[in-house]
Amino acid sequence: MANSVTATKYENVLLEENGGIATLTINRPKSMNALNSDTLTEIGQALDDVKANADKIKILVITGAGEKAFVAGADISQMKDMNPIEASNLSKLAHNSFGKIENLPQFTIAAVNGYCLGGGLELAASCDIRIASEKAKFGQPETTLGIVPGFGGTQRLTRLVGRGKAKEMIATGSMVDSAEAYRVGIAEEVVAPEELMNKVNEIASTIMKNGLIAVSMAKYVIDRAADLPLDLAIDFETQMWSQTFATEDQTEGMAAFLEKRHPSFPGK
Repeated sequence: MANSVTATKYENVLLEENGGIATLTINRPKSMNALNSDTLTEIGQALDDVKANADKIKILVITGAGEKAFVAGADISQMKDMNPIEASNLSKLAHNSFGKIENLPQFTIAAVNGYCLGGGLELAASCDIRIASEKAKFGQPETTLGIVPGFGGTQRLTRLVGRGKAKEMIATGSMVDSAEAYRVGIAEEVVAPEELMNKVNEIASTIMKNGLIAVSMAKYVIDRAADLPLDLAIDFETQMWSQTFATEDQTEGMAAFLEKRHPSFPGK
């Protein structure tokens, strides 16, 4: 039975928790889960709830309501008549919410169930990994509207697929299917539509069996050191690695290994 994480009432998203796994669902299926300012604000509020409930929530899954779309993009009807200042404010709102995803201590998984375009791909790229339905379609079609990606697409997509592929996708505005998304590194796995949430929950459950302090620290080291020179990145890894030896999780994990039993991590 899924439970509400807080009493907060959201209009555009759903936030539920079950067994330590929270699911944040963008819940605007009639508009293909398009991101308007209200939805971006609520995403940020929900992420604050997730972070505040870190004792209960260990993994966050983000997905879209309905079968057609994860998120089909930003809400063009809202953006159509914006001036540069209004556009800047919307971009900053998105960056604030998506930055919260990256900075969560919890591991995050995007369950991409359909169209993942524009702001949708920018949202998914903010997660730690992406698991895609075979029906998923990915793209940054902003240039077909006369604009550039403004919610992080020029940066996060480039970090996923490299400069050349990112430039190709953005300049052409074309979509790639799930098989191509897997090939170029946008999606870590592709599964049948009916198996998507089962696979995501399987991955989340596997992660939760491990030392979650170590998982959170590994996420932090990867994200913070990825763009450092290698010698500095190695030094940073060494610092974080050595700190894990001050945890009860390390004591339990190594004792369990030597005693040939499954560890029971205390999370301390």
